[in-house]
Amino acid sequence: MIPRYSRPEMSRIWDEPNRLQRWLDVELAVCDALAEAGEIPRPAAAAIRAKARFDPERVRAIEATVQHDVIAFLTNVAEHVGPEARYVHLGLTSNDVVDTAQALQMTEAADLLLKGLEGLAAAIRTRAFEHKDTVMIGRTHGMHAEPITFGLVLALWHTEVRRAIERLAAARRRVAVGKLSGAVGTFAHLEPEIEAAALKNLGLDPAPIASQVVQRDRHAEYVAALALAATSIERFAVEIRHLQRTEVGEVEEPFGAGQKGSSAMPHKRNPVGCEQMSGLARLIRGHLQAAFENVPLWHERDISHSSAERVILPDATILLDYMLHRFTRIVSGMVVHAGAMRRNLEASGGLIYSGTVLLELAKKGVSREDAYAWVQEAAMRAGEGAGDFKTILRNDARVMRHLSAGDLDRAFDLAHHLRHVDTLFRRAFASG
Repeated sequence: MIPRYSRPEMSRIWDEPNRLQRWLDVELAVCDALAEAGEIPRPAAAAIRAKARFDPERVRAIEATVQHDVIAFLTNVAEHVGPEARYVHLGLTSNDVVDTAQALQMTEAADLLLKGLEGLAAAIRTRAFEHKDTVMIGRTHGMHAEPITFGLVLALWHTEVRRAIERLAAARRRVAVGKLSGAVGTFAHLEPEIEAAALKNLGLDPAPIASQVVQRDRHAEYVAALALAATSIERFAVEIRHLQRTEVGEVEEPFGAGQKGSSAMPHKRNPVGCEQMSGLARLIRGHLQAAFENVPLWHERDISHSSAERVILPDATILLDYMLHRFTRIVSGMVVHAGAMRRNLEASGGLIYSGTVLLELAKKGVSREDAYAWVQEAAMRAGEGAGDFKTILRNDARVMRHLSAGDLDRAFDLAHHLRHVDTLFRRAFASG
């Protein structure tokens, strides 16, 4: 079943007519290669190419009787081709056709996904440069840590998406292989040169060695690349979800005109798109488990992987395709509240500069243990409402015995913390 999130470009790759067409493409490529090698008459190959076609409904009807999808397909093709059909599927086993055709589908799906990843990277890059200097508080353990900019958050996302592109491109190369080596991979009925010629015409490389199937570690790597990309999108979406919380209010996903957030509470603007990303990423990660379990097949092959792949490959590619386009729209349209970011950064009353004060004291010769104890004491007093952190420090004789007023002012300098933003941007966007 095609998931409800499918876009036509991706769902078409996995629908029945295209799957059967890819099977036919493989059969025709083999016939052409056989004719070129003089193994079958050239006129027969030409007639096969001219007449070969299929009717999905007829294939299903035949399969209901024979209980074998490839045999049903070949029977229907033969009905159209006539006597020359005796040269179709010559020397092949079913999985020669199925695995090779599936490689064509997987590479086609990967090309669409790579295009989607490039689009997401471009959207993130645009917003990153827009907010390169938009100051906000960095958080560790969910608590205020030290100043960053929202542009740096997005630059980090961009580098992660670039890695997702590299991984998927590598996985695409890994699955862009076919095999036409027969029932146990020994070329008992077809020459390796025929395989090489046919696969070249299909744009695939021959698997160096295979059993009855192309080995499924390739497919597992492919699904792993999809699952990692989906998980990265979820990570970005979770960040937006946290920043959209009422008490934070720094970023919001787009909220369209006429959109409603709750059936009971008209004020709600919920991050439903980002929450959807989290849910769909879980599904794709679940498919990765099945892909891993498809690797250890019995001997030269069993069929336990087949039923799972008919679900996980269409489902994972379609879901990731949807996630990419949905999240790209979220990134492009998300609302950034720079004022709220500044207010939140200042909410701690300067406690975020405690690490700098600690280092300044250490530079002046104070032991780290003493410096930490003095700064922590001042921070705890400020956090309990005893006054402003900087003022408490200024009134602490132990601290001011080592720091001048200028030293203390420099320790609270926001610009000092963010002086390497341009360098980080150059590094983050050096490629891609």
